[in-house]
Amino acid sequence: MLLEDVTSRPLPQLRPRAVESHKGNYGRVLVIGGSRNMAGAPALAGRAALRSGAGLVTLAVPRSIQATVASFEPCYMTIGLGTAGDDALLAEQDGQLLALADSMTALALGPGLGTAAGTVELVIDLYENLQQPLVVDADALNALAQESDSLDSAGGPRILTPHPGEFERLTGEPCANAPEARATQAAGLCRKDPQGQTIVVLKGHQTIITDGQQYAVNQNGNPGMATGGTGDCLTGIIVALVGQGLSCWEAARLGAHVHGAAGDLAAAKLGQVSLVASDLAKYLPEAFKSL
Repeated sequence: MLLEDVTSRPLPQLRPRAVESHKGNYGRVLVIGGSRNMAGAPALAGRAALRSGAGLVTLAVPRSIQATVASFEPCYMTIGLGTAGDDALLAEQDGQLLALADSMTALALGPGLGTAAGTVELVIDLYENLQQPLVVDADALNALAQESDSLDSAGGPRILTPHPGEFERLTGEPCANAPEARATQAAGLCRKDPQGQTIVVLKGHQTIITDGQQYAVNQNGNPGMATGGTGDCLTGIIVALVGQGLSCWEAARLGAHVHGAAGDLAAAKLGQVSLVASDLAKYLPEAFKSL
């Protein structure tokens, strides 16, 4: 199937904010993630979501790390699930998370989640049953790779954000190097969803964004962003844009650009070697202003 290259088309834009608007107008975002050794990942996603305009951001994490996650940022809310001794979110929390999702505009699943057996089951349940738009990243993608039949059972709109290694685990095929070939591969992953509601953001140099019919190649970003946590920031950016009313395609395309722009601004100031993921959130305001 021939894919249309829309890279040259103008980027999607957020609507101007109405004077009489309030926080409820800009999305209620839920980030589901974290485990005992990875408290920073959901925190990075949550902070990036705030800096990307989400009205209300909540992080659902294991109770054992709730205090740590809350300490990173006073502007998001946290919900601790399970017991104080639980290292990860497990299938037993499925009902609580589905109930929480009822009041949410958009959700993200995966940052720092871990791959415990009960966590894999939780990911599959949420992927198949959540009706809201869901950004799927990191360990949630690794969970889906273990149960790849779930890719054709998405409960609603999905944005998958694999890096090449995660993509290879999801598809069982090596990731190509040329942008056109990578776009074709990523489009094939989109088409596993018979409802046609899945977007793939195949990360890396010249990130590919596709819905299975069209694709765009992101043109900014730099090697300094090759450091742990930058993908968590991208997840937060995209879910915030969906929460503010952009379609999944629009949010993925604009989010990849803003993410790269923040990375370029950070690298210009700090250098590529010293750039860390938390720097991206600091430069998101300038990145959005540059639009």
